Amino acid sequence: MVWPDGRRPPPGAVGADEGQDIAVLAVEPRDSPPPLVMGRSADVRVGDPVLAIGSPLGLAGTVTGGIVSALDRELPGGGSLNGPVLQTDASINPGNSGGPLVNARGEVVGVNTAMLSRGGSGSIGIGFAIPADRAVDTARRLIG
Repeated sequence: MVWPDGRRPPPGAVGADEGQDIAVLAVEPRDSPPPLVMGRSADVRVGDPVLAIGSPLGLAGTVTGGIVSALDRELPGGGSLNGPVLQTDASINPGNSGGPLVNARGEVVGVNTAMLSRGGSGSIGIGFAIPADRAVDTARRLIG
């Protein structure tokens, strides 16, 4: 984890759920960036504009835009992720995983998790995010 100013605070893992691709980290308040507002993925509709934020291929602070392409999609190819995901055409590449998928109001509606590619060619405009409602439920359970 790297903050926008380049610092790397030593986080402590509170817990992780690999089947949901969600982890909760303990971060000192002085090291914490401003929190984002959580939206409700239950309110997301196909066609909603979204932004995927992350650090693809080490390019910190990258933002890509698109729309929500599908709801309740099963991750193609199976994988280890449990449960349906949001599909977006916002570019999600290696390094975006764990970053927020935000709506036009800046609310987190998903957590970027995966993309489809052909033969390692990178993003082809089919990305996936864990719905925010499920991410919040998983985080609450992990914090317990």
